[in-house]
Amino acid sequence: MFSSIGKLSIRLTWQIPLLVAFLAILAGAATARSAAAAELLMLERPGCSWCKRFNEEIAPAYAKTDEGRRAPLRRVDVTRPWPTDLAAIARERLTPTFVLVEKGVEVGRLRGYPGDEFFWMLLADMLAKLPQTTTSGVSETQGQPR
Repeated sequence: MFSSIGKLSIRLTWQIPLLVAFLAILAGAATARSAAAAELLMLERPGCSWCKRFNEEIAPAYAKTDEGRRAPLRRVDVTRPWPTDLAAIARERLTPTFVLVEKGVEVGRLRGYPGDEFFWMLLADMLAKLPQTTTSGVSETQGQPR
């Protein structure tokens, strides 16, 4: 009986620090996502033909672009419950709709998918409203005021 208790305490000795480390990693990942300066929400729904077109023309390369690194794409299915961290963002019925969000605040919105050329141009206009980080690390707002 005592030998099994000893084995249990030995097992827990290394499992508890492992569990604490795992939880710290999860907490760090959540903090990193919330600390991200900006993200581009794609409000979509199953069966949306324009969403499908965006997925064929833009989505494969988006994350590899400067724009995609600056504002990573986050997909939100409008037929599912609205994410709690987006409570300040107005819901949309038209899909796809792209919403540029920075620190939980909407910066710009593009309703519909206008094709690949116009998408990049309109996205650039929205991104220009984001604060730019200077080489000193100080944030400056460029473009039109929000």
